[in-house]
Amino acid sequence: MDPSLSLTPPGKTTGKLLADESALFINEYEKNYAAGESKPPDVGMPFLLYAPQSDVGVLLIHGLMAAPEEVREWANFLYAKGLTVYAPRLSGHGTSSEDLSVRSYHDWLASVDRGHAILKTCCKKILLAGFSTGAGLALQSAILKPHDFEAVITVSAPLKFKSFSSSFAELLNGFNHFCNLIGMDNLARKFVKNDADNPHINYLLCPVSSFVQVKKLMRNVRQSLSEIDIPVLVIQAKNDPKVAPESGPTIFQHLGSDKKHFAWVDYHMHGIVRGGIALDVFKEVESFLAAYILINPLSP
Repeated sequence: MDPSLSLTPPGKTTGKLLADESALFINEYEKNYAAGESKPPDVGMPFLLYAPQSDVGVLLIHGLMAAPEEVREWANFLYAKGLTVYAPRLSGHGTSSEDLSVRSYHDWLASVDRGHAILKTCCKKILLAGFSTGAGLALQSAILKPHDFEAVITVSAPLKFKSFSSSFAELLNGFNHFCNLIGMDNLARKFVKNDADNPHINYLLCPVSSFVQVKKLMRNVRQSLSEIDIPVLVIQAKNDPKVAPESGPTIFQHLGSDKKHFAWVDYHMHGIVRGGIALDVFKEVESFLAAYILINPLSP
């Protein structure tokens, strides 16, 4: 199977929902385009890879300040294993950091929910998978919809950040709101520099408000991890410079499922779902899916 090919899914409903998501992105891209910052539209466009021979679909969620292109290699891998894959675009992503700054994690969950609706039109079984903030959203979706998903795969979920700036995100965000209230926006510091692993995909500025939203999301996730009782794979880079490496083991420990698996990836960068190191991640994913007969154990 050629993973570069996306087969046309059956049914008008699927096509209509896909067209709606594409139109939404184009509209928000044109509205929020920032010269020198916005990436080409193909980076942010949500995409579906449809595998008609399987009834299993994967809802594959990208990370903060990224776009669907971030998980393209992972999607191609899963598609080559015979699975349908939909990569949604999280609200405020693929456009500009200014656009992202006014979005909440509830907006991101709504994007995931629409992706779920798309996959339900063409798949009987649906898995959740995500990278970084996308992994947090995958966990929260499993918590909110306990009977809708077969399994969850999380890679580098940000239960705790390592950066100094993220520790004071709430304080700085409050100061920014105060500056806005008194009409002194010139004193506010609404963005911090992002040392991007994939600068052709990621925003180079991170809204302080987005750090706050991710931390809110992950606090909710942590409180309810014990409610997840479906199979879960947790993957964490040992030397992740952005997400505290203990995030992975902590998530694993608090999961309610007795069908949970943990894997370390020996790497020094946060982004581990693209490039050569991604092969180590994909190997763990394949073993997990094969163990629960969600892919053919003998698939090449």
